[in-house]
Amino acid sequence: MNNKFSRTEALLGKEAMNKIADSTVCIFGIGGVGSFALEAIVRAGVGQVIIVDHAEVDETNINRQLIALQSTVGIMKTQVAITRMKDINPDISITAYEDFADSENICKIIPSNTDYIIDAIDSVSSKLALVEYAIKNNIKIICCMGTGNKLHPEKLMISDVYKTSVDPLARVMRSELRKKGIKKLKVVWSDELPTLSGDQLPANKDGKKVPASISYVPSIAGLLLASEVVNHIADIK
Repeated sequence: MNNKFSRTEALLGKEAMNKIADSTVCIFGIGGVGSFALEAIVRAGVGQVIIVDHAEVDETNINRQLIALQSTVGIMKTQVAITRMKDINPDISITAYEDFADSENICKIIPSNTDYIIDAIDSVSSKLALVEYAIKNNIKIICCMGTGNKLHPEKLMISDVYKTSVDPLARVMRSELRKKGIKKLKVVWSDELPTLSGDQLPANKDGKKVPASISYVPSIAGLLLASEVVNHIADIK
């Protein structure tokens, strides 16, 4: 046994590796969180991946996004990701959609054999649409809450959304999920109070306030998402 996944197989066993190789995972958003989740599941041996992101790499992404380099600025994130993932595992099946996910198109994006959905997007409406679709179609899903304006990755954790606190995105999600009668949702979140808020936040090119960020918080959130997915597929308790 001496191949690109031999160290992982030594840890998990051949049966688990076969399950992982036969699995299909959809990742919505491949930015600071999603790019690390994507690479982690690919390096773990997931065989079929669907990625969804409508944006190009921007220079402001370089501080935290795995696919953001000086050489990739201006290129669609999905195209950069495909090239990188194929370089890691040439045998992987990877499909990309350069769309903004919503209730109208996710049914066309998510195949029926999907084992897990990773939500790493910012839009509440898109998150809710993904959660509703996953529940309706009996597909496992895990969502990432806010990682901006935070400095302590050790405060990140996985739990049910109704056990979260502090996080503004999680607060909105809890409220909207209650309205829809959805009683549980697995999320990655942090109980760290934001370092910046309001007028302290930086502005983008359009003058809109955006979260401040650093390299090691979104990345750890992405790795936590990946660990939950791979462990579930491999049936690791």
